[in-house]
Amino acid sequence: MTSSIKLTFLGTADQIPSADRNHTAILLTYEGENILVDCGEGTQRQFRKAGLNPGKITRILITHWHGDHILGLPGLLSTLSLSGYNKKLYIYGPKGTKEFVRELLRVFGFKRNYEIVAEDVSGKFFENEDFYLEAESMEHGIPCNAYSFVKEGQVRIDKSKLKKYKIKEGPHLAELKKGKDITYEGKKYKAKDLTYEDEDRKVSFVLDTRDNKKIIPFVEDADLLVCESSFEKELEKQAEEHLHLTSEQAGEIAKKAKVKKLVLTHLSQRYERNTKQILNEAKKIFKDTVVVRDFDVMEV
Repeated sequence: MTSSIKLTFLGTADQIPSADRNHTAILLTYEGENILVDCGEGTQRQFRKAGLNPGKITRILITHWHGDHILGLPGLLSTLSLSGYNKKLYIYGPKGTKEFVRELLRVFGFKRNYEIVAEDVSGKFFENEDFYLEAESMEHGIPCNAYSFVKEGQVRIDKSKLKKYKIKEGPHLAELKKGKDITYEGKKYKAKDLTYEDEDRKVSFVLDTRDNKKIIPFVEDADLLVCESSFEKELEKQAEEHLHLTSEQAGEIAKKAKVKKLVLTHLSQRYERNTKQILNEAKKIFKDTVVVRDFDVMEV
């Protein structure tokens, strides 16, 4: 059984937080990875309220350097140091990120006993044998990235079948993973009878951008598209002026990109008491749409 990709929404507000919605922050957890997407003001407190340990963070993806997406970063980095964090922390972001992190560390000047590696990224910027991360530039007035986490499909050994046929660990298992038939204790076994292949899984994040032609090909076929939805259709002109998306545009993107599920976030406080307008406008175009609140959890 393959591990799920888990998303915890720590903050779902737009520029101004409310009593119920904090600034943007999303934690993606997959096996030993804990990837934080943006770090708005108050994020480390949201970790505590969610019962999560920020000391497990392995990477931070910054979409852009507007305050509502990064003002929680200085406090979080300081807390990690005070808590004995001893991993190498990777911070990725659009052009300028490496310089901004350097200045942030200079300005706040806290004692740090762990290494921070900051990188300006675009395209595929991290890959291991299990998943990769990629970035695409968006349009928001300053350098801004959308991100995708892609869990690559692999041939996996069915451990229940090994137990059934009493096949023990050994170099023959490596051959199975290559799709090759094996002979074990004089008996032949077909690889297809002892293995299965899991499919690619993709989670994409589009936070703060106006509608543009890069979004659809970048998020295409995502299992989950997490997308900003700062304005309703009636305020499309304001959305364009502020370089944001409407809920209707988010729905159109999801439909054209053939994603499996659309998650709306980064909501204005004007919708605090009633998110139905935002939700319904998107659902008219793309049925499998939800609006998230702080501390909602989803798995793929």
